[in-house]
Amino acid sequence: MPSQEVTPPDAHAPRDTVQVEAPETKPPEADPLKAETPEAKIPEAETPEAETPEVSAPEAKTPEAEAAEAEAEAAEAEVAEAETPEAETAEADAAEAEAPEAEATEAETPEAETPEAETPEAEATEAKTPEAEPTEAETPEAEATEAETPEASAPEAEVPGADAATPAPAAPDTPATPHQRRWRRRGWGGWREKYPVAARVLWWTTTAVALAVVVVALLMPTQADKFRLAAFVRLPVEAIFGAALLIVLPRKPRIAVAVFAGLGLGALTVVNFLDIGFNEYLGRGFNVVLDWSLFSDAQGYLQDTFGKGGALGIAALAVTLVIVVLALVTMSVIRLGNLAARNTETATRTTLVLAIAWVTCAALGVQYAAGVPIASEHTMQALQFKAEQVRRTLRDEAEFAKIAKKDNFANTPPDQLLTGLRGKDMMITFIESYGRSAIEDPVMAPGVDATLTAENKKLTDAGFAAKSGWLTSATYGGSSWLGHSTFMSGLWISNQQRYRTVTAGERLTLPGAFKKTGAWDTVGVMPGIQKAWPEQKFYGIDKLYDSHKLGYKGPKFSWSTMPDQYALTAFERLVHSKKHDKPLMSTIILTSSHQPWAPIPKLVPQDQVGDGSIYNAIEKAGKKPADIITDSTKSKQEYGKSIQYSVSSLINYLVKYGNKNTVLIFLGDHQPIARVSGNHASRDVPVSIVAKDPKVLDKIADWNWADGLQPKQDTPVWKMNAFRDRFLTTYGSTPAP
Repeated sequence: MPSQEVTPPDAHAPRDTVQVEAPETKPPEADPLKAETPEAKIPEAETPEAETPEVSAPEAKTPEAEAAEAEAEAAEAEVAEAETPEAETAEADAAEAEAPEAEATEAETPEAETPEAETPEAEATEAKTPEAEPTEAETPEAEATEAETPEASAPEAEVPGADAATPAPAAPDTPATPHQRRWRRRGWGGWREKYPVAARVLWWTTTAVALAVVVVALLMPTQADKFRLAAFVRLPVEAIFGAALLIVLPRKPRIAVAVFAGLGLGALTVVNFLDIGFNEYLGRGFNVVLDWSLFSDAQGYLQDTFGKGGALGIAALAVTLVIVVLALVTMSVIRLGNLAARNTETATRTTLVLAIAWVTCAALGVQYAAGVPIASEHTMQALQFKAEQVRRTLRDEAEFAKIAKKDNFANTPPDQLLTGLRGKDMMITFIESYGRSAIEDPVMAPGVDATLTAENKKLTDAGFAAKSGWLTSATYGGSSWLGHSTFMSGLWISNQQRYRTVTAGERLTLPGAFKKTGAWDTVGVMPGIQKAWPEQKFYGIDKLYDSHKLGYKGPKFSWSTMPDQYALTAFERLVHSKKHDKPLMSTIILTSSHQPWAPIPKLVPQDQVGDGSIYNAIEKAGKKPADIITDSTKSKQEYGKSIQYSVSSLINYLVKYGNKNTVLIFLGDHQPIARVSGNHASRDVPVSIVAKDPKVLDKIADWNWADGLQPKQDTPVWKMNAFRDRFLTTYGSTPAP
């Protein structure tokens, strides 16, 4: 029986031609794209095309041939290292699954048929060639015949046992069948065969990146200042346990476990990034229970700072990064798991050696440097910390609700509250981000200290005196409302849940105590409030002047809706200068020192403040947030200037409009962010009491505060929540829980 050389279609590995003899059986309808099989020749008398020179047909693949081919591909992969075993197994599975599809495709292809001797050998050949593709090299005679009769069927040459004709090769413009397209997609093997060096480099690079991604995810610190090489050159015990598990698991469970572990590790990486950001801006890690509500505030801050388009761009980038991190970590874990399963013996030995090394280093306490052990449990400790944080947060909610109900002055009669301040016009003023670093940091202190000295001289010349101390704020870097509520309520409001709890109750606040006496009218000047503020009732403020009620017509200065000088001028025009039956108790929030500290307003002559239009030119001439936001030194310099502006605006107002009955309490609500205050800075803020009446300051002589607007380094430090009770007691209030 004649034989024919068959060219293998698989581009993964070129092979020598083989002789294939098929048993004489009747074939099903063949793919019109297939070349003639050796035995299915057309009688010369009926089909002149039969004289056409032989055209090589695709290799007929038997199960044994496929197995041999798979072994050959595995051997090639050891050299090229370009594919994982799962990919090759998937190809083999796909090839087997395509066999019945090929028969169906061949039976349904409405192409031109050429008479073909149908023999049992042809049927066997067709059945065993599920993924054949047309030969690209065609003879001139064949091309001519196809061009002349592209769709015509020639008379069939009957062969005993044959009942179907084998289609002729397809014309060049015939659309590719689905199984042809599948073949064409399998071009990776050909590429790695053609470029073995590039394939090897790509394989090693991909594997190295996957390993680096997993190691970084397992060892990533939660604070920016702890990023150093020693933190990542350690042995993570989680990786050792994970590798051992993936080695012993079968393929499908291994993939499932790798996906689950990758997604979990990716989610932990995202939380680590949040921890870094929160430590940088708020001086604490991300609370997975309470802090989700802060993202809306962050979006508002970004919109005020960078505009709506910039805020949307940053939000989109953040979402994209989250998706990329989850996908990258998951794919990396899967790749390393497949590599370990493919090289079981080597992976097992390596895992065992690393486990022994980890146990040895842990037992001996081996460290790269102080606090950086080689044997790492970083991820497990992080998970334990987050779990404990959740339990602590949930427990804290119940405990704080009980604490908030206890108030030493809740039942004090009105006539026994604040008897030592009757007849005084009170002002409690917060200066945004006015922290201890402004007075002590070597970059900012020279300018701020000079301003405090100069402003204190103005006060003295005008007949005022001041005493100053330190308070430790309940917040850091942001969340100013936590500092405000801590100072006013006498409770430690360190998170959003505590804030919700206390503001939903009836705790006596400092403004509320003045209101309860019936001897003061209470007002609030809060230019930072741009929407409804239900906390007004909790604080005991009768009349609120927010950003919409102060008549400002000038530009915003980043987040700050208006300059401090304008807000104080509007307070004088709308409130303080009016005739009142009672003294005023005013709560004022100054915002010009809010980050990003660019642009910063400038002081203008008081008679030119007007409706704020004068600030248009000042705002345009100022720095942009992008000019300083990424530079720590520039941020410090501009922050210092903003504090100088706010303090000068306040003291200028007091000297011009204050009188013998004016008492001013002003303080910072929190320290600025770590980029400005420094890593691990204290949470202390300055607080000052200013008055013309010497009796007011004489009452706090035993507080041991420093004279003037600048507290000393050794001045006593109180927790901010302690101020309310001390203040109320000092000025005549009687505790009556």
